Formats: sequence, C-alpha cells, structure tokens
Amino acid sequence: MKKLKNKVFMVILSILTIFLATILIIFNYQYYYSFKNRIIKNLSRTEIMGDKFNEQNRYYLDDEIIKPKKDKDASIKFIDSIIYTVILDNNNNVIHIINNSNDNIELNKIKDVADEIIDNEGKSVIKVKNLYLKRYSYSYNSGNYLIIMDTSNISNELLKTLRFSLFIFIILECFIIFISFKITDWIIKPVIEAFENQKRFIADASHELKTPLSVIMASSDALGKNMKDNKWINNIKNESDRMNCLIKKLLNLAKMEDDIIKSNYKLTNISKVVELSALTYESLMFEKSIKLNINIQNDISFLCDVDQIKELMSILLDNAIKYTEKNGDIKIKLYKNKNDIVLEIINRGIAISKSDEEKIFERFYRCDSSRNRSDGNYGLGLAIAKKIVINHNGKITAHSEKGYTVFKTVFK
Repeated sequence: MKKLKNKVFMVILSILTIFLATILIIFNYQYYYSFKNRIIKNLSRTEIMGDKFNEQNRYYLDDEIIKPKKDKDASIKFIDSIIYTVILDNNNNVIHIINNSNDNIELNKIKDVADEIIDNEGKSVIKVKNLYLKRYSYSYNSGNYLIIMDTSNISNELLKTLRFSLFIFIILECFIIFISFKITDWIIKPVIEAFENQKRFIADASHELKTPLSVIMASSDALGKNMKDNKWINNIKNESDRMNCLIKKLLNLAKMEDDIIKSNYKLTNISKVVELSALTYESLMFEKSIKLNINIQNDISFLCDVDQIKELMSILLDNAIKYTEKNGDIKIKLYKNKNDIVLEIINRGIAISKSDEEKIFERFYRCDSSRNRSDGNYGLGLAIAKKIVINHNGKITAHSEKGYTVFKTVFK
C-alpha cells in the first residue's frame, strides 16, 4: 500500500510540477523574445545611420580614437540600450565611430568589439546574441558600416525576471508538494479502506472456519479409529488437513500485512540461520536423491525478525525440493555484495516461463505446468515469502536459465 501511495504521489507531483514549469518557461520565453524582436527591429531602423551620420558627431581613427564631442544630442537610445555606429571602408577597416558615450575607454572597447565582429563575420548579417550571457548585439554591413547595440541593461532585466521566476517556482513547488500529499490521501483512501476490509475479511473468515474445521478433524479422527481404511473418512481427513493448512497461511499472510513490529527485529548472524534451515531440509533432499551444495559466507549480521527469515527459508527450500528433478541438485548461496546481503536458492528442475516470473509471487497464482492441487499448493507460499522480504527492505526475483531456476533475494 505504501508503494501505491508513493506512485500516486509521484504522478500527481510530476504532473503539477511539469505544468508549473511549462507556464514559467513560456512566460520567460515570450519575455525574452519580445526583447529580441524589439532589438532586431531597432537594429533594422538604425541601419540608416551608417549612411546618414551627422558630420559633427564623426570621430576619426588615425593613430588613436579621438575623444568625442560632449554633445547630448549625439546620444541615441532604444529600449534602454545604447547604439554605436561604426563606419567601415571597403576593406572593413574602422574609419569612424558614432556613439553616445563620453568615455574614451568605452570607445576602445567598442573598437575591440567591432574588430572581433568583423573578423568572425564573413557576410552582412543582423545578429542578436544570447541576451542572458552576451552584452552586445549588432547589424553588420560588410564594407559599409557596423551597428552595435549594448544590451547589458536588457540582460540585467532578463536575469532579474529569470531569478524571480525561479523563486516563484520554489515557493509554488513547496505548495504543490503539500497539495500532492492531500490529493494522494484523498485518492487512495477508498483503496486503503477496501484493502483493510479485505484483510479483515480474510482474518475473520479464517478464524470463523477454524472452529468448525477443528470439529470436523476431531470427528474424522474418532471415526477413523472405528472405521479403518474407510475411503470416505480418509477423504474427509485429507481435505480437512488441506483446509487447515490454507487457513494457517491466510492468517499468516493477513498478519504480515499489518504494520511491521520493529521490536521483533534484532541484529542476527543470518549465516547461521540460513545454514540451520538448509540442514533441516537435508533429510527430505536425501529421500529424493537431491544433492545439496551450500556456499555461505561466515558471520553476516543482519537486523531482522529471525522467525520470518526462517519461514522465508522454509518456503524457498520447500519450493525448490518440490520442483527439483530426482537426482538433481540444490545450491544455497549467501554472500555480501557491497552493502547488500544476497541469498540465492538455485535448483535444477521445472523451469519458470518468462511470463510467470513476476506472477508467481501473486496470491493464489499457480503455474499450470508445475503447481497443482495434488501437490498441496495454494499459491500463497511465495506471496508470503515476498511479503517477508519487503518487510525487511529487500527484493526477491525468480528466473530460469539453462535448466536452473534461481530465486534471488537481496536485502539492502
């Protein structure tokens, strides 16, 4: 249920985050291109300055850049950006600069900028540089003029807007996370209620069935003493035993669905637990002429519920024995892989198809070819095993390859 809740939360959070991010991106995109289009428009309008510049604003470049005349009318501004007009000769050498600055250092900068543009551009072009990163945009007419626009003010405005957008995004994202939690709780509330009702039904039904089943089993035992080898009595006893086993598994599964009791978790030498569990089943393997290979790394400590780990081993080993061919072999491996503890139960026998690798851990699922009523299977054992592994923050998988079936459990 926790996994479902996390998935629903992530889906809602992702949708709302993408929606918010899209709005802010579109806003900044439009804001950026509104400035860009205005710059292009103004660069196009100022092209006439290359042919019709005022003689009193002309600055000759012989050996140095001459200090411009302090004439306020010489300043030309468009949307808070200063325009510089650089007059070129036929060889693209700078011969005049028209500007609105009274700073010779600024003129030297413009001269350097003009030389760099002329060196990099091979043909006439209007180019608006990245307004977030670059300071100058320009209109270049080879052998005639170069119009340079200082867009630093625009860059500052765009960056300010971008920073404000990021601030708004962070604030709204916090609100979205809160809303996502609330919506998730609202969506999965019926699912949780249905799941709890299902657990309650299974537990209650199992408890209610235990009493009449106990009476039936006791009665069949009493009748069996007086009516030995009666097939009807034997049928009652066999089916009662099967029913009793099923009820125990249902109760066990319902119990595991409840909240994990961490007080039962103790730091345990899991190497010894696995080894003892394997030796317990050695006699059953001997009866089927199954060879047992144990490869267990010593002294692996793990915080766990020992009883549940023993039950996990019991389920996996019982499953391996049932589906291992006579004169086959079963391998048990336990080792550490970095920070993970890996348990592998490997047997040669009936293979698991690719389509069943995930399904075999579902409740009441039985592969037609290998899990049937005569074997006493209910499709609950592996479901219980998976729940035990999940309760211990682990993952269990199964696959068959080259005649071997591997149940691999990884504890984080």
